[in-house]
Amino acid sequence: MFTILLRVLIVYLIVLIFLRFMGKRQVGELQPFELVLTLVMADIATLPMTQNSVPLLFSLVPLAFLVVLHFVVSLLSRKSLFVRKLVNGRPVVVMSPKGIEFDALKSLNMTFDDLMQGLRAMNVFRLEDVAYAIVETNGTLSVIQKSEVSPVCNQSLKIDMPKASLPLVLVSAGKIVKKNLELAQIDIKFLQDILTKINIKNFKDVVILTLDSNGSVFVQPKNKKFEIMQTQFDGEGKW
Repeated sequence: MFTILLRVLIVYLIVLIFLRFMGKRQVGELQPFELVLTLVMADIATLPMTQNSVPLLFSLVPLAFLVVLHFVVSLLSRKSLFVRKLVNGRPVVVMSPKGIEFDALKSLNMTFDDLMQGLRAMNVFRLEDVAYAIVETNGTLSVIQKSEVSPVCNQSLKIDMPKASLPLVLVSAGKIVKKNLELAQIDIKFLQDILTKINIKNFKDVVILTLDSNGSVFVQPKNKKFEIMQTQFDGEGKW
């Protein structure tokens, strides 16, 4: 009995250490490949706990390999947009100013009830209050409410606010997101002009750059404070 308890303690500590190395995400925040790794690790870890005849090494070596695999996949995801999309998928807009995107819901195997439950979890109870609803790559729902019903009710204060806008990521981890450039109908020169204004010479020095349909740009350079600027871009109706 003592031997079994000792094996359980050893495996528990090893798995705990490995999970700490992998990061501090909650289960609901795990990307698909992280969730798969976690489930496989749990299954492997139970073998030496329940079967005294299985050497500890037969469990620890696969666990260590999975941790290394996690770091490799995470590194490739940070370096390559293609790998990131392949492994994690991409956010899907399920509600837009046009209304519910039923094709998008169908592609995610979501029902209307699933959407309503997600909206209620975000304290949104009326569909007409939603400008955009996005299902993130980890399955969570993000909601952008219309300007007139956002907190500090602009409608009741009679403040003329710009329309709610979904920012497009144009540069991510030093890589240009060409699909979003095409969606916004802009070229690389537009991005280069922005970088020139904030004294950045290379796209590789940009952590993230976003643009919304009101022309507002958010730029986060490496090891520097973020910059926000207003451009003459008019993206109303383009996305």
